[in-house]
Amino acid sequence: MKIKTNIFREYDIRGVYPTEINEEISNTIGKAYGTYIKKYNEKLCLVGHDNRLSSESLNNALINGILSTGVDVIDIGLVTTPMLYYARIIKKINPGIMITASHNPKDDNGFKFSINSVLNAKGDEIYKFRDFILKNEFDSGKGKLYRYNIKNEYYDLFKKNLNFGHKKIKVVLDCGNGTTSLFAKELYSMFPIDIVMLFDESDGNFPNHHPDPIVEENLKYLKQKVLDTNADVGIAFDGDGDRAGFVFNDGTVLTSDLYAVIVLRELLKNSNNKNILYDIKCSKVIKDEIQKLGGTPHENRTGASYMMDSVIKNNDLFGIEYSGHIYFNNGFPPITSGLYAGLKLLEIMSNSDMSLKDMVKNVNKYYSKEEYKFPFDDNIKEKVIEKVKKYCEEKKYKMSLIDGVKIYFDDGWALVRCSNTGPNVTTRFEAETKERLEEISNEFIKIINDFKLNNK
Repeated sequence: MKIKTNIFREYDIRGVYPTEINEEISNTIGKAYGTYIKKYNEKLCLVGHDNRLSSESLNNALINGILSTGVDVIDIGLVTTPMLYYARIIKKINPGIMITASHNPKDDNGFKFSINSVLNAKGDEIYKFRDFILKNEFDSGKGKLYRYNIKNEYYDLFKKNLNFGHKKIKVVLDCGNGTTSLFAKELYSMFPIDIVMLFDESDGNFPNHHPDPIVEENLKYLKQKVLDTNADVGIAFDGDGDRAGFVFNDGTVLTSDLYAVIVLRELLKNSNNKNILYDIKCSKVIKDEIQKLGGTPHENRTGASYMMDSVIKNNDLFGIEYSGHIYFNNGFPPITSGLYAGLKLLEIMSNSDMSLKDMVKNVNKYYSKEEYKFPFDDNIKEKVIEKVKKYCEEKKYKMSLIDGVKIYFDDGWALVRCSNTGPNVTTRFEAETKERLEEISNEFIKIINDFKLNNK
């Protein structure tokens, strides 16, 4: 059948349901996946799905496709993405597919998948799988279907890796009606925490707000609830539970950069491993803090697939993305769990007499702009990046090309890159002063707007 190639992206397969991804396409992906992993001598795989409205029917179609190739399937049911990752570890099974579109709009859906020992396929691995699907040459067989509940083993992992202190913390948990709605209260109630729940009814329509905790607009209800209940902190999760966002007790946002500062001050004083990873969108605050604490900073391209791979290969102690993906490698495996990231913060708070605000004192001050998305067709956006690159070469700017173009100045930086989850070019800017921030951002936004004007 005809499959649109634009659904195959840098980190996963993702598109709009039912026009780009539907049950027939899911079944075809299953047939291709079963056939493909057999080439790696794999005959068993894991499948899980989130709570999006289309996920269960896509899950059934996918499994039927895989079984039709003679590959056996363990269906772990409705779970967060980190639960699927952990099931791979505990069951020692390399291949796995998670049906989810993470924080995308409610009509989107997709597939995060692994083929070998790497946690997620990415880049060329996905494009090779795309080319294999398009050949339409699939094996026939009769696989067996098994079911498995990973929940208790996943909860045990948390209990083994957390040690709460003397202070009881009051927290508001905003599940955004996503998949964490099914697990957050039960899991957090296992620890000495005062819990206030918000939007914890599972509903794939996401009726209250979009399930992306890094966009400040989506945190407005959490902010108010924190203030209304006099809570110490607020935590929000994305649609499939692999990211988290945070709010101070005064209703302001605790950015992922400042979250990293709090965690690093705890981790680096107790570990001989000093390697810390952060993605290219993160504030220079993180690099400054790592060096201040005697750690070794490593900048990486954006994306959970790339970050997890790097943390594992280089045995980094900790990794952080601007988007709220957080990777611990200190007993808890680096599987970017929003639920664990939240509990780790609460654990640190419970063992300290300082407030959360006090924990981020003495941090270097920078001014930044939130990530902004400029709409560009997928077949055009790479040309925008080339235009920016050429401009920087002519200006002889210092830059990195590991993910789009990042330009380094003595007093700030600019980032222009292609979104890998949608038809957009994204930007991030940071500087030591507000005036310099405007200068840097205006310089590069003009290049993007000029390109758009000249390519209508």
